[in-house]
Amino acid sequence: MVIKFWLRRLFSHLDLPLVGMLLVLMALSSAVVFSASGSSLDKLGSQFVNMGVALVAMLAMTLLPPQRLMQFALPLYLLGLVLLVGVTVAGDVVNGARRWLNLGVTRVQPSELMRLAVPLMLAWYLHTRQEVMAGRDFALAALLLLIPVVLILKQPDLGTALLLSASGFYVLFLGGLSWRILIVGAVGLAAFMPIAWYYLLHGYQRQRVLTMLDPSSDPLGAGYHIIQATIAVGSGGLSGKGWLRGTQTHLDFLPEGSTDFIFAVYSEEFGLLGNLVLLLLYSAIVWRGLGLAINASSLFDRLLSGSIVLTFFTYAFVNMGMVSGILPVVGVPLPLVSYGGTSMLTVLVGFGIVMSIASHKKLVKT
Repeated sequence: MVIKFWLRRLFSHLDLPLVGMLLVLMALSSAVVFSASGSSLDKLGSQFVNMGVALVAMLAMTLLPPQRLMQFALPLYLLGLVLLVGVTVAGDVVNGARRWLNLGVTRVQPSELMRLAVPLMLAWYLHTRQEVMAGRDFALAALLLLIPVVLILKQPDLGTALLLSASGFYVLFLGGLSWRILIVGAVGLAAFMPIAWYYLLHGYQRQRVLTMLDPSSDPLGAGYHIIQATIAVGSGGLSGKGWLRGTQTHLDFLPEGSTDFIFAVYSEEFGLLGNLVLLLLYSAIVWRGLGLAINASSLFDRLLSGSIVLTFFTYAFVNMGMVSGILPVVGVPLPLVSYGGTSMLTVLVGFGIVMSIASHKKLVKT
């Protein structure tokens, strides 16, 4: 009876259509990771562990009331800032970038924590100011976003900084940021780009942009990733070469096939039709998530849910654009498909929050 009670309580907090689509996406991940890793059972088993941990965390988040999330907003944001400062001062350097902080027991990447902490903080702040919201409130919210973005840029990690900026921007936009401010900001950003290009971007970051525009300029160096990925995507044709039959992957032409460039592996093996299925699946998840966000009961709930769902869309778009050669290579995994635990945990915790907000609204109504 006790087990039945807890199972009933747990399922009452789940949005079954959304969970079903997430599980289908993770099933695709299992198949593609297995192929991309050279049929490695060890890597597949590790991915199953990542999925299990992330699903348990998602289920736990569905039980957490939105009011409790609001209480965590400021402490979680401050903790993230402290860890980012710690990375700047004493972080571990990996491949020329200082992004990890060794805590003795484990090693953490604080920028991943900020993916949830920043929209949570901004949604809480705008919620507290909704009765008297003015331009200065949006300015302060923008400052709260800018601080962690600058710290992440110093690591340097331009890709994560831009995506974190996007998640914060979604909160501000959904919170009612004026179109006039948006237009002025866009014009100002465009005017600032030449300065950023020459004085803020590192040499390798500029090279990535130039390589995107002309990969053939350095086919065996900086352009190698893009060239091999686009060959894999194009060689898939209409229906693909078949599962486990991708030559770009299995002949080791495609680097990072199980992580950042897993979309190229998927495209080669399942072709255009498989890509359409994947795009429809991502679109359906975003559509369902936005539907839950729109029907949320408070400003905090709507802003947080909307930002989480739109950030999920942004990560998928950036990864596919990067692999297809229309965006620079920024090291962004394909959400819920690429191999790895941190990204999967962050994504599913986010969707757990979205379902928590939706389910607790239903419970209040009943």
